[in-house]
Amino acid sequence: MLTKVHTTEIHDELHRMLLTAQFGPAQKLKPEDLRKRYNCSANTIREILLRLTAAGLVTFEEQRGFRTREATPERRHDVTKFRILLEQEGAIASMQNGGLEWEAQLAAAHHKLSHIETRVATSGAVEDNMQLWSDAERDFHKTLISACDSALLRETYNRVYDQFRQQMVTQERDFGTNYFRAIISEHQAILDAALARDEPTCREAIYDHLKRNL
Repeated sequence: MLTKVHTTEIHDELHRMLLTAQFGPAQKLKPEDLRKRYNCSANTIREILLRLTAAGLVTFEEQRGFRTREATPERRHDVTKFRILLEQEGAIASMQNGGLEWEAQLAAAHHKLSHIETRVATSGAVEDNMQLWSDAERDFHKTLISACDSALLRETYNRVYDQFRQQMVTQERDFGTNYFRAIISEHQAILDAALARDEPTCREAIYDHLKRNL
């Protein structure tokens, strides 16, 4: 049994598990089992599950309780479309507003991501590095839009990104060498366009990176 007692720690662990396919699609989440696992109160678990429901990662129905979000091609298509729109607009605004510090942060986030993806592409050890890759990929894309002047856009993007990630890792079955080689070059294209302040090319690079999910 884990002995975590802080709500934030429990929330963050369940959140990570949902984004790395450690739960199956539409899997029932039993509050009592989670309460025992984390050695906390029933109210704490219910509060966390309701937060994850509000974030779109969990669903709740009377008589059926809490379940992970069902993974469907339609849902994946929908969140991908919305993510592309938000990321393109956020990236363009960041290119217009961001200075040297934003460039440095973006380059650093990409360096870490590229290193992880290259190692995974070489070793093929996807499952062992899923959490590390997931965190680095999220950090790169969040940094890409971080200098935009809209807190609402960033907040909405974070929610949509998480829902996209959950759909993608649940349904994707080809996390092989070819997949990682492709996304390495795609992330490089996004970085190059962003640092060059080339708005049309950046829009195209973001679309090319995500179009396989449409």
